[in-house]
Parts: sequence; structure tokens; C-alpha cells
Amino acid sequence: MMSDLAEFKIAYDGEALESHSMDVRDLAPALMAFGKLFDEANRVVNGNKTSVRLQVKATTPGSFDILFQIDQSLIGQVTGFLAGEEVTSAINLIALLGFSAGSVKGLLWLIKLLNGKKPSSIRDLKNGMVEIVIEGEAVVVPLDTLRLHQDIAVRRATEEILEPLKSQGIDTFKVINNNLTVNIINKTDINIYQLPEIEDEIILEANKQAAYSIVSLAFKEDNKWRLYDGNSTISVTMTDEDFLYQVDNNLVSFAKGDILICEVKTIQYRTETGLRTEHEVLKVVEHKQAARQLKLFD
Repeated sequence: MMSDLAEFKIAYDGEALESHSMDVRDLAPALMAFGKLFDEANRVVNGNKTSVRLQVKATTPGSFDILFQIDQSLIGQVTGFLAGEEVTSAINLIALLGFSAGSVKGLLWLIKLLNGKKPSSIRDLKNGMVEIVIEGEAVVVPLDTLRLHQDIAVRRATEEILEPLKSQGIDTFKVINNNLTVNIINKTDINIYQLPEIEDEIILEANKQAAYSIVSLAFKEDNKWRLYDGNSTISVTMTDEDFLYQVDNNLVSFAKGDILICEVKTIQYRTETGLRTEHEVLKVVEHKQAARQLKLFD
């Protein structure tokens, strides 16, 4: 197992920190977020080839400075580790996040550039770089920077490390590398780094015809009915306008044991918290009354 070490320093500054002390309720979640940020960033660019460990090495005089040491360990035998041929080293990982000086356009830079806007085009240059066009301006950034920008877990951790800026008296966040301030984020800019609203993703959409008994029906605008298919109860949106017209005008009545044969559309979404399923009754094909009679003939 090989190991790669790198360091960077961060500082929170403001009136509340003049005594060089910081409320643990502000600091502790931010420190945890740094650990998550590097874990998730390492996952994005290196997969399961390496592991990282982020340690607070020392606190130095100043506003409120924290020196981090990143210990990255190689898992298994992968050649070219430090050269970055097969994995991204800790030093390069810091650069991709925007925590070091140099020419690499990192995550913090890209978040500020896009400022919540979506690029009009993205072109893979096939050399580990991509060209992004935003508001008519083309910029070239590492593909891994773009991947970090698009990763929800990375973006959420980035938002969390800036959480102290929401506290009164803490106005700036600085990243310092080799005694150079390489990034400054002010309280007034914090909204730029907030994770944008995440749209639910449709992963399955299917229509089927099935029989249901009525658990409860609704006469409100959302028309959320509860139906039972013999196995489970589902909440459905009733969108069959002809059937709803009959219900609203008392042209149809219901009794216990009635059965509805329905054409139902089911959509499953992937959300931040997991799966979400919605059901919509497109058409009530048949309304079978509860009353039954004995058959006289086979």
C-alpha cells in the first residue's frame, strides 16, 4: 500500500472570530463536511482505487485557521499512482476542488462561473478536458472538475463547509495553500454555492388495466382516491373527466363492494430520499355494482 500526502489551510474570518476562537456548533459540522467532501470527491475521480483520510494537523494564529492534511492510500497494486496515470493523487484532488494555487480550474471556480446557470453546450475534448459554453463564452476545464460539479454528494458537502458563513459575525471563508490565498468566499456570495433544487428523475412509466375496490373517494380538486387491488391500497389521481362528470352530477352511485376496472398509469421517480411512486387513473373502463345474483345456468 502506497500513501500520498498533501496539505491545505482554510480560515473563517469576521468580527465573531477576533478572539481567535470559534463556536463548536459552527465548526464541528463544517469539519465533518470537509471529511465528506474529500471522501465523495475521491469516489468521483478514483472510484474504489484509493481511500483518503483528512486530518486537522494544527491551528495557527490568525482569524481562525485550520491546517488539513490529506492522507491518500492506494488500494491494491495500481501503477503510475503519483503520476496520475490511473488515479488522481491527493495533490491533484486538492487542485480539482479549488484548494490549491495553479492553473487547474477547480470546483469552487466552476460553481462561481456557472452561478446556477446551465451550459448551452458541453464538448468532450477527449484529452481529459471538456469545453463548456456559458452565455456565449467557451471555457476549457478538466472533465473531473465537471464530474465533481455534477455530483450531488460533493455539492452538498461543499455547501456544508460554507455553513458557518450563515452565522452572525463570520463573513469570509478562505483557502490558503503554500502561504497563498487561493480562494475567498464572502457571506454575500454564499447563495452561489448552495445546492440547486434537484429534479426528480423518472425511472419507470407503465400503463396497465386492473380491478380495484374503492376504499375512499375524493371530491376535492386534487381528486386523490384510495383504491384496493386485493393486495395493497394505493392513492391515485382520478383524471378520467367523463367519469368525474358523472360523479359530480350524481349520475353514478357507489356501494360497498363495488369494483372499478381502470386503466392506470404508474410512474416511479428517483428522488433525493429514494423512490416515489405515483398512480393516475386515465380511464374507468367499467363500474361493476356490488349486487350479485345467482347464476341459473352454467
